[in-house]
Amino acid sequence: RSEINPYSKHLKVLDLRLSDAGIYTCEYGSHTVSISLHVFKLTISLDGYFLPNEVPELTLMQNSPHPLPDLDITLFNSNNNIVRPTLLQDKTHQKYILKLKQLEATDSGTWMCHVHSDSPLINQNISFDVKVLGFQSPDLERKYATVDSTVILSWHLNFQKIKWKEGFTGQLNWKQQDSATAHELLDFNVTSRGEWHETKKSSRFRFEIPKSKPESTIEVKLPKVHFNHSGQYQCQLAYNKRYVQSKIELVVMKVSANPVGPLPRGAEMTLICQVSSPLPSNAHLLWERVNGTLMDIKKSKQDETKVEVTVSAAGLWNCHLIEDNDRKISLNYPVEEASVWIRYVVIGASIGGSVLLFGLACMCIISGISWQRRRQRAKRMARARQYLLENKTCQCQQ
Repeated sequence: RSEINPYSKHLKVLDLRLSDAGIYTCEYGSHTVSISLHVFKLTISLDGYFLPNEVPELTLMQNSPHPLPDLDITLFNSNNNIVRPTLLQDKTHQKYILKLKQLEATDSGTWMCHVHSDSPLINQNISFDVKVLGFQSPDLERKYATVDSTVILSWHLNFQKIKWKEGFTGQLNWKQQDSATAHELLDFNVTSRGEWHETKKSSRFRFEIPKSKPESTIEVKLPKVHFNHSGQYQCQLAYNKRYVQSKIELVVMKVSANPVGPLPRGAEMTLICQVSSPLPSNAHLLWERVNGTLMDIKKSKQDETKVEVTVSAAGLWNCHLIEDNDRKISLNYPVEEASVWIRYVVIGASIGGSVLLFGLACMCIISGISWQRRRQRAKRMARARQYLLENKTCQCQQ
């Protein structure tokens, strides 16, 4: 594992090991030069391939022909920020174990371990790679949409920047709020060379896989959102029998009125604004009338999934979903007043119905009287016939 340059007399040791530490002496005639070789070995758990929230462990070992110094170790992450791990070491100063905190996908990259000692003087930088396969988005993201709108749900991965020694697989599932049944929408796999394959699994759930999308992205498109499309959309990655997932909770909002239709003069109508699942504590629903006053505002209470407002006049009303004083989505509902001719039609229909009922009642009364008279006449004729039969006499000639 060693070779000597015949011109420079340099000694090259290949595949350096801890056991190679020692004193190397070069003799040339009456001249003797000795060099002490101090060897460090840095290893990382799981060969440096991690999923988010996993905790790496670094092991730094040293060997020297002299007494081993007590080392000062400083870690720098891929963003060149200092990381303060939990440090464990044995009494001989031969082995140092550094336990890091939970990783995030943004931690991927080249890290630096700086080793320092005053006696002997050591200032050594040891670089190592940390590869974290995961999502650039949060573990749980909330997205708002209105009924009949178009929604695109995206999960951005970071695998393109990393050379993976193995491929990984994944799938996208959806389940409705408070439902234990998950429906698989699509699955995918990525080879170690970065080749991407997707397969659509559900034919009943209406969604599309966009043809053009950002690189390293899982994306589905809901062209026309229904109220029951709400729920959790979960994207899961599997690498070397370990899993990581990221969820998007889709909250859908709709507005309606009771009763439906134009508002007659003097009548009232209830406007209903509703969301598909409970809102977080920093969000609420708000009805407001366009160009209205403070009296024309109705706000939902905490943990309410709908808010109602009673209106008695025509106008345009807007329902807003507000989170941290930021309007996320809005829907409007125009309240129209019933036209004059519609009121006349209603009044005419009412009068016509009353007249028709009165006419039917009169016909029933007249028919009843006529039937009663015929019945009485028939009874009188029957009594007359009976009387004639009882008083009939027969005369004979003598």
